[in-house]
Amino acid sequence: MGNQQDQNINSKDFIIGTLIGGIVGASVALLYAPKAGKELRGDINQGASQFKDRANEWKDTAFEKGSDWKERAYVKGSDIKSKALDSAKSVSQKTQDLTKTVQTKLQEKRTKEDEALEAAEEVAEAIEEAADEVEKK
Repeated sequence: MGNQQDQNINSKDFIIGTLIGGIVGASVALLYAPKAGKELRGDINQGASQFKDRANEWKDTAFEKGSDWKERAYVKGSDIKSKALDSAKSVSQKTQDLTKTVQTKLQEKRTKEDEALEAAEEVAEAIEEAADEVEKK
């Protein structure tokens, strides 16, 4: 009988342990259980909304920086264009001045050549006249 009595005590202890373990397990499960479906979906939607807001902030920041860089590039391009036009005008003006100087010198040289030819023709005529007079005498 002793053996059966030990077995009853063991069975009784096992059942009591199982009940107490079940109660403790259920309590812990309720304390640490995930939220209900509606609450979980709400949290997920809230997280997605926050991520969307952050993405919009990043987009706005990127747009502002892009606009700043675009403005800088436009200003820099305008400056370079202005400098190039000024340089082109300067080179053009120098070229025109040089051309005028060359034309003036060329004209002066032609004028001197023409004067020399006229003087040579006058000398030749004077020599012919002098030769004619010498022959007449």
